[in-house]
Amino acid sequence: MSDWDLMMPGMGLTAIGVAGVTISYSGIAHTFIDGMHALTGLTLFIGLIILSAGILNGGISTSNRAKATTLVIMSIVLSFAMYGFTLNSISTMGIFAGVMMIIATPAIVMAYVVMKMPKYAKPVGAIFALAAGTGIIMFVAFGLVGPQPYLLPVEVPEEVAEEPEAIPAGTPVFTIKMLEGSSVQGAPDYDPDVANVPQGYVVEWVNEDSVAHTATSSLDFGETFDSSLVGPGEKFGLDTTDLAVGEYEYFCIVHPWMIATLIIEEPKEAITETVLIPEGAGVQQVGQVYYDPDVITVSIGTTVEWINNDVAIHTSTDKNGGFDSDIIGAGASYSQTFNEAGTFDYFCIVHPWMEGTVIVE
Repeated sequence: MSDWDLMMPGMGLTAIGVAGVTISYSGIAHTFIDGMHALTGLTLFIGLIILSAGILNGGISTSNRAKATTLVIMSIVLSFAMYGFTLNSISTMGIFAGVMMIIATPAIVMAYVVMKMPKYAKPVGAIFALAAGTGIIMFVAFGLVGPQPYLLPVEVPEEVAEEPEAIPAGTPVFTIKMLEGSSVQGAPDYDPDVANVPQGYVVEWVNEDSVAHTATSSLDFGETFDSSLVGPGEKFGLDTTDLAVGEYEYFCIVHPWMIATLIIEEPKEAITETVLIPEGAGVQQVGQVYYDPDVITVSIGTTVEWINNDVAIHTSTDKNGGFDSDIIGAGASYSQTFNEAGTFDYFCIVHPWMEGTVIVE
């Protein structure tokens, strides 16, 4: 006979657990949803255990009351299980449910056979054992040598990191530095802090700091331009060809106190400056001018033209390898466009005492 002293608290705990799980899934207890799942789920299982103990006390009850109670509980549990299964987003839940069914079905059948027809217990058990063994063997066989060998490791192709687009040759570049220590609030950050750049130039931010930074347009939160994270030693280039003439404030998303201004100006016309190599430059002597002028200051995008007015051959060669004219014959010339800011010291390979400097701002 069933023990109602166990069944009553079991049904009560089960009901509380079912109500709690319902509230959790409905989102009413959204703040404590995870804790609600765990607590009410545990209460539900404890209630089912106590209820089962009450129903099965003294053996399996055949009373209509016990059967009705069992059917109600099973209906509730199965309903919530199916509802939860439809809301599930875990891809392996189907496999889990299938494994549980594989375990539960033979267990239920064997329990029924042992209780009602014990003489058939061994044959039925043998059938289930053979079926399970056959299923395992076939699963492994198809997983190793089947049309889709799902047990073999799948080779995942390596992702090739996209290299940043190279700046086209001849494009003038305006460099802005992310200074070392700029992550400290109040320290100098972008250099220059206000950059005046002609339209059509490429603005290149160079991170000289030890942490990552960004260059992100402020007013539209990166819609105009956004460098994403620029790691230490990395660069980010922005082509200003399509940017409208005007002022653009930008900042670093990681360190929002880093703020600077980019001013896009009207495009500049091509500028050419001339450096003369005067007559007698090939002879080292006091008072001799070798390059005229020997120091010249130009803006980014300027072309410098060296004209050889001497009777000897000469060169204009950057000491750091930035440019090299090769041999400039008498009456010939050589041109070099400077698209980046910096100081360029150069000399003549044929007459190494001949030295000059180009300062690009």
